[in-house]
Amino acid sequence: MVFLHHTGRAAAWAHMQAASPPHPEELVLKAGIFPSLGPSTHSHLSFPQPGPITEMDGAVATDFFTVLSTGHRFTEDQWLNVQAFSMLRAWLLHSGPEGLGTLDTDDRSEQEGSTLSVISATSSSAGRLLPPRERLREVAFEYCQRLIEQSNRRALRKGDSDLQKACLVEAVLVLDVLCRQDPSFLYRSLSCLKALHGRVRGDPASVRVLLPLARFFLSHGEAAAVDSEAVYQHLFTRIPLEQFHSPMLAFEFIQFCRDNLHLFGGHLGTLRLSFPNLFKFLAWNSPPLTSEFVALLPALVDAGTALEMLHALLDLPCLTAVLDLQLRSLPAPSERPLWDTSLRAPSCLEAFRDPKFQGLFQYLLRPKASGATERLVPLYQLLQPMAGCARVAQCAEAVPTLLQAFFSAVTQVADGALINQLALLLLGRSDSLYPAPGYAARVHSVLSSQFLALCTLKPSLVVELARDLLEFLGSVNGLRSRASLVTSVVWAVGEYLSVAYDRRCTVEQINKFFEALEALLFEVTQCRPSAALPRCPPKVVTALMTTLTKLASRSQDLIPRASLLLSKMRTLTQSPATGSMHGEEGAEAICTRATELLTLLKMPSVAQFVLTPSTEVCSPRYHRDVNTALPLALRTVSRLVEREAGLLPG
Repeated sequence: MVFLHHTGRAAAWAHMQAASPPHPEELVLKAGIFPSLGPSTHSHLSFPQPGPITEMDGAVATDFFTVLSTGHRFTEDQWLNVQAFSMLRAWLLHSGPEGLGTLDTDDRSEQEGSTLSVISATSSSAGRLLPPRERLREVAFEYCQRLIEQSNRRALRKGDSDLQKACLVEAVLVLDVLCRQDPSFLYRSLSCLKALHGRVRGDPASVRVLLPLARFFLSHGEAAAVDSEAVYQHLFTRIPLEQFHSPMLAFEFIQFCRDNLHLFGGHLGTLRLSFPNLFKFLAWNSPPLTSEFVALLPALVDAGTALEMLHALLDLPCLTAVLDLQLRSLPAPSERPLWDTSLRAPSCLEAFRDPKFQGLFQYLLRPKASGATERLVPLYQLLQPMAGCARVAQCAEAVPTLLQAFFSAVTQVADGALINQLALLLLGRSDSLYPAPGYAARVHSVLSSQFLALCTLKPSLVVELARDLLEFLGSVNGLRSRASLVTSVVWAVGEYLSVAYDRRCTVEQINKFFEALEALLFEVTQCRPSAALPRCPPKVVTALMTTLTKLASRSQDLIPRASLLLSKMRTLTQSPATGSMHGEEGAEAICTRATELLTLLKMPSVAQFVLTPSTEVCSPRYHRDVNTALPLALRTVSRLVEREAGLLPG
């Protein structure tokens, strides 16, 4: 949308439609898009006047026509002006230092004989002497300066005000391109952009302009001597806190973070510490922003804030409910965004305003990482009526995907101590989740797989956290709702509680775990299912039996107790009560596993080899290691077989 001179317009426009695309400079020059830089000149002056051209505040225009000039009707040139500005940034990028190069002599002479000779009548002498590429940049700079000046005027209509902001965004982006291509534009742009930043940073309606301005200061802050830290502090503190409910801004903000990670440099810490604020965008706009955050999380995850971030992810649906309450409590109803109007939760609003709970609410709404964590169980109870809200449900569905992305990133930076802390957090939070429908089951599925992943990453975790794991396994409360996580913990104990993985493992530890799991198996098989206490999944029972057998094979004094327990389980599955408790298939699976394990325990040395194989057996290298006899034997047998088949000469 750059200014298009009317002379030679028809021929130039026809040339633009030619089959072979010209260089961007050719396209610009042959279309005659350079504006008249002199005051009080307009492209439409030589046409019958369709009406006065004015500024958006109603004043008569005294400078060249731009996309922000207004009138009742526009000439074709002026419409071409609007269209050309929409392509200007692409032209500049295409004609940059890495572009197609300079124009050849024939094209340059042809242009100078037609369009350039006309432009020279109205363009400045300095601009006329520049080569085409530099002239394009010079005129683009003048045009953007004019747009920034026009944006200072108070628009009479809301639609015009929205257009001003959109053009401001594009103008700043164009100036950023110009300054990257030619640093001489930087010092000519700074004064107006600093003034623009000071003007829009306090205007909530102009918040989208702050993103390209921040991008500009990221690119040129050091050379421009700008306090970039203050810019980013305002950007990451105020905007998410006040504008999280704007879907378009949320998407643009996260895109800004993703696209400019390579520019943050020393300011990446500011971005990472601001993750509680960024999560407000995610909590309110989780369906469209989930994939964006999955891509952004690796840059946000830091060893120092990983635990706090995991808590925040698990509490994301609760944050959605609190943001809903925050919007409902705003004093100006006309400015509030939409929420779920079907939900009536006066008790929740009263709790939100209750000073007794302000500390918990403020912690959940904190703008930055605080370095501490709060247990929010009281809020879960207060906000339970909002658990069925559609927006909360959408957020709850997104959390498992985000958790997977988080663990993929955190395992890249976690040391042994952090792995232990993450494992403890998984166990502690398994029974402390916001009661959104189906949320706990989906989260437990992720936590169980990630607990196993942490154990695989650090097998000694089971020995180091033995006391905490015993405490976790010592209670049957909530076992059925946490069946997947309990199964993973039981399996990890059977797999890694061994001197093969950690020489600190003792017989005493093995005996303690055996007793705890034995008691747990007794409880889950003796309890009768009811409406309040659903049946225990068969996989928990089989996991318990298998782990008990593994532990017995490592401490052979336990073999008689394990054998007796397995015999009782095999007998128990044949009773009608057990069949109704676990179902026919479940009872059969339990019986089969008990029989297999009993057979193994009759041969203790075989049981130990099968249930606790050495690392060499788990990861054999015989087929690759040339220092063993196996490769030689295989080659010899192969040659004999081939000779018998007549494939080799005798």
